[in-house]
Order: sequence, then C-alpha cells, then structure tokens
Amino acid sequence: MTLHPTRQPQLTVNAFTQRFSSTPLGARLARLLALAQLHTWDIPYGSSLSDTAAQIVAELATNAVTHGRVPGRDFELRLAHTPDVLLRIEVSDTRVERRPPCSGDLVCPSPTPFGDSGRGLFLVDALADRWEVRDRVSLGVVLLGKTIRAELNLNR
Repeated sequence: MTLHPTRQPQLTVNAFTQRFSSTPLGARLARLLALAQLHTWDIPYGSSLSDTAAQIVAELATNAVTHGRVPGRDFELRLAHTPDVLLRIEVSDTRVERRPPCSGDLVCPSPTPFGDSGRGLFLVDALADRWEVRDRVSLGVVLLGKTIRAELNLNR
C-alpha cells in the first residue's frame, strides 16, 4: 500500500506597500495607486470589488491624513490579495493617541446628521466583511501609531 500525502492547494498572495505624504494629495494618490495595483491583479477598474476597495482606501487614507497626521511623517498603505479568497487593505499612521472610538467588533457612535465628519468608519463597516484597529507593526517590530485593517471576502 502506498501512502500519498494530502495535497494542500497552492495559494498565491500578492502584496503592495507604499508610503504617502500625510496630505490630501497623498490620500488621493493612495486611492489611485490602489486602483492601478488591483487592476494588475486582474481586478478590473469599475468592477464592484475595485469600487468597494477604492472607497475603503479613500476613507482610511483620508482618516490617516485628517486624524492620524504627525507633521513630517507619512502614512502607509498595504494591500494583500489572495485570488478568490481575500483582499486585505491596511492603512497605518504614526499618531498614537488618536484611535477610532470603535472597531469592527464594537458599535461606532452615530455621526451627527449635518456634521462635516464622522461617517468614514460607518462606510468602512458597511463595505468590509470585517475591520479592526491594531497597533502599528513593521517587520515584527511594534512602532508608534495604529493600523486600520479592512478585509473583503472574495469566495462568496
């Protein structure tokens, strides 16, 4: 009798990381480059997934620029794509003391009806399958700041 090892499916994980200036232009560039990167991963412009990911990147990058900005420090965008499984979007900033008042497992306080801000994380919560606030980590080292991670399941 010959034993054959159980074959595990091969998974490819595509990754993209880029730092941007903590400015409105940096936030806009993050969204545009995310769209371009997704397109190279066969997630076409204008598709539902591309549009959803672009909206999440836009909200998280804007939050990093608006609420997480430290003068002279950049924010970082990371994308990880496992085809037909998962798309992970992470935006990290260097601001320690300004964490969102909620995360994916907690209820966010309601925004004011006519306020100029406070809706970004509601959109992320509505669009992502899950999201969370984490300590900022790079190459296994905890750094000052926070990371907002949002994930989209692709195997629906």
